[in-house]
Amino acid sequence: MPGFSLLEGYRRFRDVEVVPERQRWRELAEGQSPEAVIIACCDSRADPATIFDTDPGQIFVVRNVANLVPPYEPGGGRHGVSAALEFAVTVLEIPQIVIMGHEECGGIQASLTGKFANAKHGEGGFVAQWMDLIEGPRTAIAAEYGEGSEAALLLGEAAILQSLANLRTFPFVAQREAAGELTLYGCHFSIFNGQLFLLDEGKAGFHPV
Repeated sequence: MPGFSLLEGYRRFRDVEVVPERQRWRELAEGQSPEAVIIACCDSRADPATIFDTDPGQIFVVRNVANLVPPYEPGGGRHGVSAALEFAVTVLEIPQIVIMGHEECGGIQASLTGKFANAKHGEGGFVAQWMDLIEGPRTAIAAEYGEGSEAALLLGEAAILQSLANLRTFPFVAQREAAGELTLYGCHFSIFNGQLFLLDEGKAGFHPV
């Protein structure tokens, strides 16, 4: 059974959200039409539904370590992120994709410091293999800035840029973006300040919302 606090939360959810809004939940049971795909980190402190103050049915959330998107690789492996993207874009036809990073990301720190380099699977090897997706910017940033907080922020932002570039390697994403049917965004959330920074791709910088 889930922990006591989870069950208490469920009971509050039933009392506050489900019972008074029964008709809305019946409508949601018939299907979904989210406004945006949010690709976010697994980190418990950076929940997209909380940060964007959304209701059930509004956002389609994909979460993984360090909010990364792999490139289009149709052969081999198990492609959880790619499958979710394919379904969201081609089946649900969601018009926006947002890559949302955050400060103090454990995956970014592990990449920057090489914490799990050469680790076996089950001892950090899966994390290290996944974080290889940003090995290029990690090497450049670590060489110039070391492994401190400034380097971590820069690598977190670089990871968002890399994920946006990888998104555009998916034919069904690139085609829809070119046709004006799909818009891609990047943003970075400061846990300390509770503030969101939005990427301006034209100026290659993140600016507070």
